[in-house]
Amino acid sequence: MSEPQPLLQLPQTAEAVPSIQEMRFWLDKVVCWGQAEGPDTHKETSLHLSRLKDFLQQLLRLINNMSSATETLKRLPLLGQFLGRLCWNPYVTADATGRRLLLQCLWGLYSEHPGNAVERKANQWIREVLCQLATEEDDAPAQTLMKKINIPPKDYDLKVLRKMVALLQETIGKSCSSFGDINQRCSCDNMLATSKACVPLVTCPEAAPLIGALLQQPVTCVRAALSEHFLHAVSSAYSSRCLSLEEQAVVALWYHNLSSLEEAVLRLLECALTYGGPIPQKQVEQSLLPRACAQHCSIFLVVNDIFRSILKQAEGTECVKYFVRAFTSCFLREVALQHQHLHQTSVSLKAMFPQSPQSLLLPLLTRPTEMPRQAWRHHLMWLSGSLQRLAEEEEDGDGDDNSSTGSGRFHKVFEGWFLLVQCSHWVQVAVQLLVTSEPKDCAPLLWLLTFYHHPTNRGHHRALHLVRGQEAWDHLHYLFLARPFPIDRLQSLVTLLSPQPQPPSLSPSVTLDLLVNFAVFHHSPSASTEIVQMVVDRCGLLDGAEWLLRSLEIRMNEDNCLSSDTERVHLRIQAFQNTLTHMHVASGPAKK
Repeated sequence: MSEPQPLLQLPQTAEAVPSIQEMRFWLDKVVCWGQAEGPDTHKETSLHLSRLKDFLQQLLRLINNMSSATETLKRLPLLGQFLGRLCWNPYVTADATGRRLLLQCLWGLYSEHPGNAVERKANQWIREVLCQLATEEDDAPAQTLMKKINIPPKDYDLKVLRKMVALLQETIGKSCSSFGDINQRCSCDNMLATSKACVPLVTCPEAAPLIGALLQQPVTCVRAALSEHFLHAVSSAYSSRCLSLEEQAVVALWYHNLSSLEEAVLRLLECALTYGGPIPQKQVEQSLLPRACAQHCSIFLVVNDIFRSILKQAEGTECVKYFVRAFTSCFLREVALQHQHLHQTSVSLKAMFPQSPQSLLLPLLTRPTEMPRQAWRHHLMWLSGSLQRLAEEEEDGDGDDNSSTGSGRFHKVFEGWFLLVQCSHWVQVAVQLLVTSEPKDCAPLLWLLTFYHHPTNRGHHRALHLVRGQEAWDHLHYLFLARPFPIDRLQSLVTLLSPQPQPPSLSPSVTLDLLVNFAVFHHSPSASTEIVQMVVDRCGLLDGAEWLLRSLEIRMNEDNCLSSDTERVHLRIQAFQNTLTHMHVASGPAKK
């Protein structure tokens, strides 16, 4: 083997620029090393390794100072061949510094936006080389080296992969370098190249730290983009549980990838629908979605749009409305925690709820626990009046031929109702106050309850439901005060809850809600158990009554101050749950 030229034996300075002659010298050396094996080759490589690394350092400096890969390859035509041969030299790739410099040179040649055929071909070649470096098992020189140093192939591959991951994490961690000189290649270019190289590695546990770092890297300039193929591969691997990510990496994935976010929301909704009762808030919190929404307003806006779409299709489904309320409650709690403990600047309510009627926003988002009990009734009267005015504007414009004006009104009513669903703790307070209200005070509260269950007067027949609700309240008010309770009133209540033979068929939601709350909160329930048992049994509403009791119990646990006699209320809920459970058991054989 030939000795190095005298030029290369001189100390290298920081200003040294690689020449074509030097490149030719080192390429001849690498070709020679690749064609011969044995102790002499190992010795020869070891003697030249230090100067080779100096040369690689010079190459890296040159590549980073060039404006494009085309310019670099024009300056050093043999560069690609030289780097490619080094990638398959196990003595070079086994050296930590040599491998680091080699990979950095490859990253530097990668073009985020290839401008010609040369750059496109270089990109394809670099991707293939990196994938092979991470996954190749049949490389003969590497196998020879592993035998000599007595390392099992699997351990060698894992160590190389971990080294590559650590190096790439260090590379993408560098701050944006394009602010000073627009002609200088930006270090953010590495983001796209690295993300593309990671696509075949997304299911490797060793690559998880790098994937997490890529996802969480701040987007400091337009070049700091991630490959769509990478995001799709990560999303697919994570959803199929082939990839484990830290919590913040998951949040970052949702921030970058809309389909992954939508899948997570729909998966949580499916859990809520199949849970068999009101989904516990703890399960909603563990999904990480409320925290992600609190950290990124844009995520919350997407999630809210998904909820809008679902509610328009299933607005009468109580479990969907309960889920939306539970999620919003968890989200607002996360926002408060971040503002309190992390001292983060909170996003304005208008930014988080841009489509909601702004006059209703703060009054509805204020929780009952945040104001005196004496103020609840007045607060609810104001809320009911405000929503009623929105609804009346819709009804007054029903004959308007201008479709855009009409759709605008309907949009306002829907957004008012949607916000009420998200903050339906006030609906619970309203129906609770209806239990102890006088006849002259119940109309606004009853309208609010009816609007919650039946938001429009067209397809939902809100006016008819309001009349039915008033009748139900009259019967319940009398039943729970009379001793003994009159059978005719009880029969009238059963009739209101039973399906009607003639159209329109009205939902029993308002009446059932009133019945359950009268049974739980009325101060003199001497015959409440018997009333509930008879009405629910005759109307076939056992499942609906059980669901309402469970949701009421959860809400009472969240806000103990919703009742001045919490212990009595919990005992009564438990007693009714036991009664309904026995009814379920008794009805089992009959159903069979």
